[in-house]
This record gives sequence, C-alpha cells and structure tokens, in this order.
Amino acid sequence: MSDYYEIRHTVGFEETNLVGNVYYVNYLRWQGRCREMFLKERAPGVLADLRDDLKLFTLRVDCEFFAEITAFDELSVRMRLGELTQTQVGFSFDYVRLDPEGETLVARGSQRIACMRGPNTATVPTRVPEELRAALAPYASDGGGAAVGRVPERGVVA
Repeated sequence: MSDYYEIRHTVGFEETNLVGNVYYVNYLRWQGRCREMFLKERAPGVLADLRDDLKLFTLRVDCEFFAEITAFDELSVRMRLGELTQTQVGFSFDYVRLDPEGETLVARGSQRIACMRGPNTATVPTRVPEELRAALAPYASDGGGAAVGRVPERGVVA
C-alpha cells in the first residue's frame, strides 16, 4: 500500500489558458476532487454525516508550481495527511506528471480544513470523526500514525 491516496487525471483543453498551460485554479479544483474521492472510497460514513450536520470548512489552501503541464498530460494527484488535531486536518498534495520516461513533480499544495457542526448561523468546532481519523492514518506524512502537529515537508517526489 502507498503512503498516499491517489487519483489519476488526464488534462483537458478546458483546463488550459490561452498560452496552453494549465490554469492555476484547476490545481485547487483537483485538490477538492482528490479529497472528495478519498471520502467516497475510504470514509463513506463521513459523507453520510455531511448530509446531516457535519461541515468541513476549508480554512487555507495553497499551491506551489515547479513545472508547466498542458492538455493531455497524465497527472497523478497524491494526497497525504500532513497534520491532524482535535478539530482540524491538514492535507498535502503532490501533483506528478506521469511520462513514459518517469515521474515529474510539477506542483505541491496543501489544504487545511476544520470540522464544524450546528446550524449555518451557529456552527461550532467539533472533533474530527473517528472514521476519518482511521481512514487517514495510513497516509500520514510520517509513514503511519496521526502526525499530530506536523507540517508537511517541501521537496521532490521520492
């Protein structure tokens, strides 16, 4: 088993700008898609809880770019658990272009979410659901466990 959760994506023309490279907002969209597919596949009970009163608020998102990608590039978006507190989760994302010659790290991003409950006018922080904690444990940046208080390191894909 990998130390990351992965989705694969083929870049389309609609994701590029006039110059032909991928428009930056798509990297953030792919982070969200990766997180959603993770919940669907690894923590479906959390999705049911989201239909109830659990809310996942995105507090921060960023992305650092190292190389351009263009239409029809094959991409792997790899998510890891970077930090886990009582009420918040930090994710790290590697964007890796998959070429016949090998892999190239093209961008690295992160995202921090807070778990909240209650009506929209009176939400309050709540503990990260146990199912989500358990599903994330194998993807911790330190190779296992809960990576409490860790900030993901910056570097190249191993």
